[in-house]
Amino acid sequence: MLILAVESSAKPVSVAVYKKPEDAVNDGKLLGMYFQNNGFSHSRTLMAMAESLLKNLEIKLSDIGLIAVSHGPGSFTGVRIGVSAVKGLAWGADIPVCGVSTLEAMAYQIPDYSGILCPVMDAKRDQVYNGLFEWRGGVLVRLTDDRAISLATLADELRTFDTQCLFTGDGTAVCKDFPGLSGYRTARELLRYQTAYGVALAAANAGQIPAAELEPCYLRPSQAEREKK
Repeated sequence: MLILAVESSAKPVSVAVYKKPEDAVNDGKLLGMYFQNNGFSHSRTLMAMAESLLKNLEIKLSDIGLIAVSHGPGSFTGVRIGVSAVKGLAWGADIPVCGVSTLEAMAYQIPDYSGILCPVMDAKRDQVYNGLFEWRGGVLVRLTDDRAISLATLADELRTFDTQCLFTGDGTAVCKDFPGLSGYRTARELLRYQTAYGVALAAANAGQIPAAELEPCYLRPSQAEREKK
């Protein structure tokens, strides 16, 4: 099955086509990915990237068996753009969809790491969006729910683990300047950004839903909602 994956929850935007393995013996295959990291221009670039990628791979939208997207947490605007684009593509072509956690998709990009994976996204106000994960026997295991957590609370929590920890995500820049988090390892740049490849890997191990049921997952109210209250 071919998966068209979309990632637009942060500054980078990317689309990918991934061939899901038919059984547990064979590995999947990334057929192609377009990645761009020059700011929040997703409304202009995302669909153009998807159309160009499919065209250059000589794949029709009707060949796609699943469309996946990171449905949050992340930038409110970026998440909305990604979810809306996927719903529009899938609804018109009657293709099932899959919304995956941005944080979980980031963890999938670092396979078989022997320690705690700590994806972090800058949530402002001395907080990060975060979830903790661990590989066990080739299976990614979630240790916490996705949450908006203060840097101080995250530092206290990580001190309770008796194993190494690897940070990944755009929130690493915030964490490395915080005294309680500055000593942890950080993933290399190529693995640090959110990508559609990670979304595809997460979707390959998740369920499918109709396009009409896909919804964003913000974790906390937007700035406009907070100011209104």
